[in-house]
Amino acid sequence: MIDTAEEGERGVAPAIALYSILGFWFFYTIIVSLRAVVIGFESQGEMAARRMVVATIGIIVTWIFYLVLRRFDHKPLVVRVVAAFSLAAPFALAMAAANYYIFNVYDPGNFISDGEKMKMAKEEGYVLISIVEDALSRYFFLSAWAGLYLALSYASEAHRTERRAARLERAAQQAELRSLRYQVNPHFLFNTLNSLSTLVMRNRPDEAEKMIMSLSNFYRTSLTGDPLDDVPLEEEVHLQKLYLDIEAVRFPDRLATAIDIPAGLLSACVPGLILQPLVENAIKYGVSRTSSPVTIRITAREDGDQMHIAITDDGDNPPGAGDAGSGIGLANVRDRLTARFGDAGRIVYGPREGKGFSVLLTLPIIRRGC
Repeated sequence: MIDTAEEGERGVAPAIALYSILGFWFFYTIIVSLRAVVIGFESQGEMAARRMVVATIGIIVTWIFYLVLRRFDHKPLVVRVVAAFSLAAPFALAMAAANYYIFNVYDPGNFISDGEKMKMAKEEGYVLISIVEDALSRYFFLSAWAGLYLALSYASEAHRTERRAARLERAAQQAELRSLRYQVNPHFLFNTLNSLSTLVMRNRPDEAEKMIMSLSNFYRTSLTGDPLDDVPLEEEVHLQKLYLDIEAVRFPDRLATAIDIPAGLLSACVPGLILQPLVENAIKYGVSRTSSPVTIRITAREDGDQMHIAITDDGDNPPGAGDAGSGIGLANVRDRLTARFGDAGRIVYGPREGKGFSVLLTLPIIRRGC
């Protein structure tokens, strides 16, 4: 559905139409004046003055022609073409009549020869024939301008269609980003509630209360921003610390955390909660599947105009092909990076040498707008 503003944008803007009309008549006046000089007509000054009057009348007539053509802007292109070249005829006739009056009726002076005066007096219909002959040349002049108008109108419509398509594409991209972002929170909440349920069943109320407080802090922080907004990397890492604090209640002896982010990258912008599924996977497949201590590392480094963020663990049982949950989380991150950065956002993941799992994000460094 096209809104009212877009409907109003159809056709050629009045300012552009006026400039084109003035340009056409300026060019026409220059050509006719040069022709008069070359032929050597007398009274060049008087002719130039009258020619300016005719040009002024022509500008007014062409402007009225433009206003009439605007009434066809919402019609199919074929109708607009037929209307433009059909309506050019009466307007050309009006311009020819004005020209005849200025040069032949109003104080003709030396502009009309004695022979022409005799023809005007003797030949019936001479005036009408003269006006029609002049109208033919002016018809081609107006047709040329009408062709320019149609070209400008078509270009304007094409540009408007491109802008509308860009808005629709942007809206679709935003909807996709929202959808992908909203997938993160329910998944995280489900896992956390399972952990909380385990603590309650094991009669560990203090730890359960601590997890509830950490969960409250996490959601209070993560839900304050718009899903489409980027956040500073420092804020995103802080959220992951809150989440890791929650999981540390479940795995007090098994979970260790190491974070290494250069100060210069803390202000770089990243999509909100982009690290959440990756840290969750590290907990689910790296920590919960082993009885040995596991260290989850979040590191970042700068490489020209790009930033590399790595989430690694040294667990004994990295996710495999049968771990569908891991694939969903990684796919979510991949799709969000693609939707936000296009080809500039990438994710690479796989088992590490020795043991553990590694995920590497590559995205452009953006320091403004978050």
